[in-house]
Amino acid sequence: MIAVLQRVSEARVVVDGAVVGEIGPGLLVLVCAEPADTEAVADKLLAKTLKLRIFSDAAGKMNKSVVDVAGGLLIVSQFTLAADTTGGNRPSFTAAAPPALGERLYEYLVAQAKAAHPVVQTGRFAADMKVHLVNDGPITIPLRMSA
Repeated sequence: MIAVLQRVSEARVVVDGAVVGEIGPGLLVLVCAEPADTEAVADKLLAKTLKLRIFSDAAGKMNKSVVDVAGGLLIVSQFTLAADTTGGNRPSFTAAAPPALGERLYEYLVAQAKAAHPVVQTGRFAADMKVHLVNDGPITIPLRMSA
């Protein structure tokens, strides 16, 4: 799985003019499943997301996790993270999981996150989403997990 974590002051997802997910301080997690991904890979991605120390402590050093700061998670599916731009000017997305697998793993990741963390919001799989965020730092961390 591929993810991009953005430390945010606030973030929200709008679908058809309505807010479907919104958090205050925390992490916006853009996530893309790949064809070989499994639930075990999603579990590894979630564990890393929850433990990654990218929030500041009292001394201003990045020593705290989203759990430590009681931040929110806004998890948004984004198959374009698997874009291949090597063959010209139009990206190919064949490296992304097929929609059925992508949705299954996305829903699994969200369910596991909700079981492990108190504040979890989401986008809507395969919807035309407008993502609004205030990147704090800016801190943007790419992650790639595999079996």
